[in-house]
Amino acid sequence: MKTISTIVDDSRQRLLAQITAQEGRRGVGLDGYFYRSHLVYQQELSSLVFKSWLYAAHCSEIAKSGDFVQFEVGEDAILITRSADGSIRAFMNVCRHRGARVCDAAMGNTKTFVCPYHGWVYNLDGSLRAAREMEVRDGFDTVEYSLRPVRLQVFEGLIFVNCDPDADDFAAPLSNIKIQLGAYGLSDARVAHKHTYRIDANWKLCLENYQECYHCTNAHRAYAKMHSMREPDERVADLKKAVFERAEERTGIKGITNYYRRVYGNAEGFGNCVYASRYALYDGYVTGSEDGLPLAPLMGQFKDYDGGYGDFQLGPMAAMLNYPDHCVLYRFIPRGLTATDMELVWFVKGDAVEGIDYDLEKLTSLWHKTSMEDEYIITRNSEGVNSQFFEPGPYHPEFEETVMCFIDWYLNTLKQATL
Repeated sequence: MKTISTIVDDSRQRLLAQITAQEGRRGVGLDGYFYRSHLVYQQELSSLVFKSWLYAAHCSEIAKSGDFVQFEVGEDAILITRSADGSIRAFMNVCRHRGARVCDAAMGNTKTFVCPYHGWVYNLDGSLRAAREMEVRDGFDTVEYSLRPVRLQVFEGLIFVNCDPDADDFAAPLSNIKIQLGAYGLSDARVAHKHTYRIDANWKLCLENYQECYHCTNAHRAYAKMHSMREPDERVADLKKAVFERAEERTGIKGITNYYRRVYGNAEGFGNCVYASRYALYDGYVTGSEDGLPLAPLMGQFKDYDGGYGDFQLGPMAAMLNYPDHCVLYRFIPRGLTATDMELVWFVKGDAVEGIDYDLEKLTSLWHKTSMEDEYIITRNSEGVNSQFFEPGPYHPEFEETVMCFIDWYLNTLKQATL
């Protein structure tokens, strides 16, 4: 974690004043205060992060009864399990006795979770099976001390969680992109590889970076040579039109080019961001590989390559770039004021065999290199915005439009939580 000069003379009054001032400068980057304040960070966790739907895992990672994965957010951890009846559950990794974590492993298989402190035993559904010697306490009932449940939603094999018991439903918003996302057969896909990049920067800098391609030409040469997203729409209009005209015939999927966008302040419920679009690759490239040539068996319903790829947003802090032969998911999770876990997950067809159907190094090469480049520029960005001499500049009206939408929603969320 990077050490910075944080705000020490902070208060709710100062936070409200900073929000009001920032609202009066729409179209200009966030003041450094929002990256340096511990008060802001804690408010973000409680009022935004833990009230949003977050990608947690894929069903293939907990395929068998007893399988579990752990998802760490901020200073907390959530366990996602597969119970004996095949159901998937999620709950906080915090013992109901004295608060110790009941599991340390990132993933694995178990019959129960046993707290290492005093030996309380929990079932895979989070219920308390046994609490050693606690029968001497009058009225003690194991039913009252299950691990705290977390809301869970599964869509196309992707598992989302939300710590707010009153959160708006996520199923209905996601249903709007079932055709576009469902085309990739993610329910039957598997995780070929995943990697977490710990970025020494505030989570907003990482998310803002992903939301714009203004930096792509300068920072991502390998990506930029094949992805038309690096150009303003008007410059690649003919290229996109050609892809759209052939997409359904080539892929065999009716509706693959359907556009849908309800994000941030326009989302169907708090944090229920859903977006789907299709973009064009430059001629001669058919997928996201170093040379643009096929990497793995075609996914889901795809019959052929169309020279395009799907761009998706799933909640406020996760996105996917889906090619006909593989998919790449990005997730941004705050782990401290100046630490962010940027996790990448590569998906392939469920029966694809590593070393036979695809080469793992080639599959992950492009987006691993791009992520390393992002780590470099985000870290430099963090050093700059944490300077006492930093003065935010204007956003680009097209390339950084989504960033502005995020900032508007972010400020309004903090304001409502602080009033």
